[in-house]
Amino acid sequence: MTVSASSLHPRATQLVDEFTAWRHHLHAHPETAFEEKLTSAFVAQKLQSFGLDVKTGIAKTGVVATLQGKGGPGKRIGLRADMDALDIHETTNLPYASKHPGKMHACGHDGHMTMLLGAAKILAENPDFTGTVDFIFQPAEENEGGGREMVEEGLFDSHPADAVYGMHNWPGRDVGTMAMKPGPMMASYDIFEIAIDGRGCHAAMPHLGRDPITAAGQVLLALQTITARNVNPLQSAVISPTQIFAGDTWNVIPDTATIRGTVRTFAPDIQDLVEERLKTVADATARAFDCTARVMYQRRYPATINSEAETAIAFAAASRVVGADQIDQNPEPSMASEDFAFMLNAKPGSYVWLGNGPTDGNCLLHNAAYDFNDAAIPYGVSYWISLVEECLSA
Repeated sequence: MTVSASSLHPRATQLVDEFTAWRHHLHAHPETAFEEKLTSAFVAQKLQSFGLDVKTGIAKTGVVATLQGKGGPGKRIGLRADMDALDIHETTNLPYASKHPGKMHACGHDGHMTMLLGAAKILAENPDFTGTVDFIFQPAEENEGGGREMVEEGLFDSHPADAVYGMHNWPGRDVGTMAMKPGPMMASYDIFEIAIDGRGCHAAMPHLGRDPITAAGQVLLALQTITARNVNPLQSAVISPTQIFAGDTWNVIPDTATIRGTVRTFAPDIQDLVEERLKTVADATARAFDCTARVMYQRRYPATINSEAETAIAFAAASRVVGADQIDQNPEPSMASEDFAFMLNAKPGSYVWLGNGPTDGNCLLHNAAYDFNDAAIPYGVSYWISLVEECLSA
């Protein structure tokens, strides 16, 4: 089914060329975590031009703009978009391709900012609602936890939202469709480093040393038994070693071999189990080869878990834009992670996916050939407006 333009907010379609120009400007000037100075200045200038009360410098480069409804005091909600780019060299050759070598908006945050800016502009023209909306532009979603930093710096003390909402584009889902459900939408994100210490020696005389590389190989294999034999098969967990390095030359067994990787889970008890077993398995396996293991384990992002009531509100809002039959109400959760989880840990809310169209030409998230689909802009803008109307009806 093709969604008719009449389901979109009329101003979202009237202003789509202006919004698209914003998106192309942001795409051409990507900045990575906590370095989004040009980006936040652009965002703040637009918000100020709409007549909003704008606060800058939250978590270094974060921006929050506030709009009061004409109906007076009431509930307060936060709408969040992420601002940072990735350390990727863009290969799209688009006219608006990145002008910053090695930096790229390969996850669609340029589109996310544009859609929230567009909603802010239209809502500011006629704030026909009761209550308050905070437009939250967050830095450093990729790896560095800008959402955590904003919360820890008092985002919800200065802007005490009753609920908070987020949205991410999703390649592989048709434009004009959405996906959401209560419960887990995105996995937690943990990282680990296992340094296996042995005793270096001449490679021709391995019996005189303790080989950390052999031990590391066995640790790699043993780690996979955690999900295979310790985690309930009906639960989800992924352990992915992503780096292994040791030594500097051909004829020396080194002192140390290092394994690094990531762990993804949805449930806190499974997260606890995997961390405990990873440390035990690494230690015991290394000792079996007369080596020792030093384990660093960090919990970076918690799982992104939607609350039931707010997801029902999000569904009602989305239904008015794309139609209920175009919403996947039971999407398979993603093992990717999202630091909007820190905001959902602080406040009830819902995080939804917006269709970004086919993945032709490697148009995948975090791919050098990715480009946000401009056709999705009026849908995202309209969803935000509909959500405000649903939450803060006069």
